[in-house]
Amino acid sequence: MSQDEVHHDYHLVDPSPWPVVGSVAALIMFLGAVFWMHENYDFFGLPLAGHPWVFLVGFVLVLYTMAGWWRDVVNESVVQGKHMPVVKLGFRYGMILFIASEVMFFLAWFWAFFNAALFPHDIGITHFPPDGIITFDPWHLPLINTLILLTSGTTVTWAHHAILSGDRKSAINGLLLTIGLGLTFTAVQAYEYTHAAFTFGLNGAALTPLTDEAHKYLSAGVGDTSAIYGSAFFMATGFHGLHVIIGTLFLIVCLFRALKGHFTPERHFGFEAAAWYWHFVDVVWLFLFACIYVWGQGEAVAAAAH
Repeated sequence: MSQDEVHHDYHLVDPSPWPVVGSVAALIMFLGAVFWMHENYDFFGLPLAGHPWVFLVGFVLVLYTMAGWWRDVVNESVVQGKHMPVVKLGFRYGMILFIASEVMFFLAWFWAFFNAALFPHDIGITHFPPDGIITFDPWHLPLINTLILLTSGTTVTWAHHAILSGDRKSAINGLLLTIGLGLTFTAVQAYEYTHAAFTFGLNGAALTPLTDEAHKYLSAGVGDTSAIYGSAFFMATGFHGLHVIIGTLFLIVCLFRALKGHFTPERHFGFEAAAWYWHFVDVVWLFLFACIYVWGQGEAVAAAAH
């Protein structure tokens, strides 16, 4: 059916290999992660345990799928002109539902932290964070990262308004600043992680000497209670960091599209979706900063801050 024969506002998607290719790539990446993290397991005598190669192959295939799929969607919009108002409305609903699912995803990590913090006796300790954990000072690197992300929310909004007004140069400058701030946030968080006084794993979660209370519960077979804080902290903040990296890549794609002149005041949903995603990342970080860094800081750190 040619474009001239279409008498409706809906877009019938052409047959595409990307759903199948993407599913296979995700499966390979998942199996590769299992092989990589189980270094002492025998996978039918194959030299896979403890090696990241299968995971890396799957990861490259996932990136290839994304590049090919997004290229086709951009071609449908810019070249073929198939993204009519009804189609764009469907995209908006889809993006809203996706962000809603991400909200529930982060809610799980927040509750894991709140459960341990509000009911510490359930995990065999009297207070949270557990003894032996030295938390981050929220008014140092975490505050700097908060200011960085809040500033990036301003610059991405600037870029959005520039696109709406047809100011391509300002849109590009706003995107460049937002990408730079996103990369800076990631660098600061990586530096922060390398200076953490606790780790993720069950063994040696606290790098400081454990108190008598912690040793008592360890000897009773309760487990390394200090690891609960590390696990909750790194899962919540680490997944947010991953979303910052994904959002930065999203904005880099938008930058290249802006340089090619793809965005107009009437057609720019690709950028709009990236801006929504970036604002979502900003809001999640504000909750992380308030709940995990400020409210969840240890007593020793709080006393030193005052």
